[in-house]
Amino acid sequence: MNLSEAMQRELITTVCERIVAATEELTDLDRAIGDGDHGLNMKRGFEDVLSKLDQLAAKPPPGALADAGMALVMKVGGAAGPLYGTLFMSLGKALPESPTLDDLTTALDLAVAAVQRRGKSTAGQKTMLDVWVPISGLLAAGESDLDTVRRRAAEAADATVPMLAIRGRASFLGERSIGHMDPGARSSQLIIEATCDVMEGWS
Repeated sequence: MNLSEAMQRELITTVCERIVAATEELTDLDRAIGDGDHGLNMKRGFEDVLSKLDQLAAKPPPGALADAGMALVMKVGGAAGPLYGTLFMSLGKALPESPTLDDLTTALDLAVAAVQRRGKSTAGQKTMLDVWVPISGLLAAGESDLDTVRRRAAEAADATVPMLAIRGRASFLGERSIGHMDPGARSSQLIIEATCDVMEGWS
């Protein structure tokens, strides 16, 4: 999986633009069970990443991911900033400069574990991990079909709707958190879908 500068530029652009375009949707989801700031916080962070497009696209994947993660930590704020920052920075730390699919699988597993430690959470607690854990497991099982990955991410985000929130601000609502999609799960789905779309276009 040799990422050219052009492909890396498209990946960064597409992921950031999808998150920014979903600002209102993510805000509405978070307003139902949280502070209502997930959309605007994510918009601010990913717009900052996009503003660094030229330098990020020119770097090897590990450096680009690490720098993007640091930007998210600094700009997103709330719980999402440290968690998404940890995800991206951990991916960057674990990936070689010319990663294979096996490298990506290993790196994602390590990055998801880092997010679990940072958030003191795991799958089943109505968080972004309810998308990243199954996607990591899917890749670990050898699945590389992009349609399957997209579908699994959508199913995983939908599966947070009937969940009782155990972690995060939504957990304060108790049973009232049931019936709403977790905003972090939705933003995670958007990132995964965007990545799959770009990879498909370059395959």
